[in-house]
Amino acid sequence: MRRGSAINDPRLRAIFYQIVLLLVVVGVGWFLVSNLIHNREVRGIQTGYGFLTREAGFAISETPISYSPSDPYSQAFLVGLVNTLKVSILGIILATLLGLVVGISKLSSNWLLAKLAGGYVDVVRNIPLPVQLLLWAGLIRVSAPAPRQALHPVPGVFVSNRGIQVPSLESDPIFLWMAVAALVALVIAWIIARWARQRQAATGQQFHSIWAGIGLFIGLPLVVWLAGGAPAAFEVPELKGFNFSGGWTLTPEFAALLIGLTVYTASFIAEIVRGGILAVSHGQTEAARALGLHPGTTLRRIVLPQALRTIIPPLTSQYLNVTKNSSLAVVIGYPDLVSIGNTIGNQTGQVVEAISIFMAVYLFLSLAISIAMNIYNRRMTLRER
Repeated sequence: MRRGSAINDPRLRAIFYQIVLLLVVVGVGWFLVSNLIHNREVRGIQTGYGFLTREAGFAISETPISYSPSDPYSQAFLVGLVNTLKVSILGIILATLLGLVVGISKLSSNWLLAKLAGGYVDVVRNIPLPVQLLLWAGLIRVSAPAPRQALHPVPGVFVSNRGIQVPSLESDPIFLWMAVAALVALVIAWIIARWARQRQAATGQQFHSIWAGIGLFIGLPLVVWLAGGAPAAFEVPELKGFNFSGGWTLTPEFAALLIGLTVYTASFIAEIVRGGILAVSHGQTEAARALGLHPGTTLRRIVLPQALRTIIPPLTSQYLNVTKNSSLAVVIGYPDLVSIGNTIGNQTGQVVEAISIFMAVYLFLSLAISIAMNIYNRRMTLRER
């Protein structure tokens, strides 16, 4: 082959350019890594994740699982992960419910309700989330009294700038079995719902599977609780010094983060719901009216199931945003994964390892949410006969 023809061959040029680009990327990566290792050696900082087994030595304000300063850094990371999961799951659920209500309200024939819903969406979507978090944290702290002047609306319940303290059930092994019973109830309810759909498709007869599922979800754990002796010993919060001890506490930081994530994300979900409903042909609603169906039944049985096919893909992005935006908890002092990881990185100097843990956790959570929503989306897709 002549030299000119080899140079003019687009396939050979593409391979050559890709090899050059690969060498450049590898070279830059090698330079950065070697520079990082050298600088760490100069400062006496070890490379690797061995620090996770060392004693943490710092307290965490909110620990949903067992933790003390004598525990290793890995346990501190686990506390941060649980806090992140707690606020993310609750935020997704509450934002979905609020966004659904606001989105439907924007399409309401009631002028005032539609304008209020539209104003909420326009205002909240255009204020940065960190500003909203600071606003909610400030409102909660300013509006609540000090612990010694705490509000006492109900016996055993205290409201102060340290949070809301309520009595909590003392730990008992039967509660684990109640959780198992609740999971079993969910599985049985899913089986009943599937059977009810098949039965309706074959015979046209309906079965109230929703009420059956609710009864199972409540009744089965209740039966287990009664069989275990019905333990109901409560730990009541008490004021000791400048703070309360005992019971369960809803901290201002957690409340501010949860409210901020819910209110902010719901404004985006509302627009997704509104767009999904408008994407359904108006002829569907007219047909339902001609059959004499109630507007609520039309929305629940006809419009929303069809709108879900349009709603689910962008809704997945908002669920991912809730999980990732929870990292802004550091702004208001809530001990999530990022906040605790920053403390660990400052103590050990191994910031790169801490950041890599952040990246791995958020990547895993994002992929898990995406896979779950994609599976649900495939189930909702229309199938050709």
